[in-house]
Amino acid sequence: MPFSQCQRILIVDDVADNIFLLQTVLEAEGFEIDTACNGRLALTKIQASPPDLVLLDVMMPGMNGFEVTECIRQNEKLPFIPILLLTAYDETDAAEGLKIGANDFIRKPINLDILLAKILKFLS
Repeated sequence: MPFSQCQRILIVDDVADNIFLLQTVLEAEGFEIDTACNGRLALTKIQASPPDLVLLDVMMPGMNGFEVTECIRQNEKLPFIPILLLTAYDETDAAEGLKIGANDFIRKPINLDILLAKILKFLS
């Protein structure tokens, strides 16, 4: 059942196929989707228009997801934004993401039912 509210999610991933899959699924659920292919672009978009939630890949060239999370959390001008890290890492590395301010993580390959449940948890 699609969400009635039009909440905005920013998907950040350097792999276009990953963005396409997540965007297709989440738009079908009624979310407005914005995308960024790297950390710097994500930060620019977040500062210009903060989304309701960020889906953030950890492994990206240049600025990784941990660095992006730290930048978001250190910017006092931004409202609180839930951050879900997308990671193929083990739980120790995921715990590191939680320590620096991410709200939760989704293990790759992504289980879409778990992803939607976690998004609903943070946006309801």
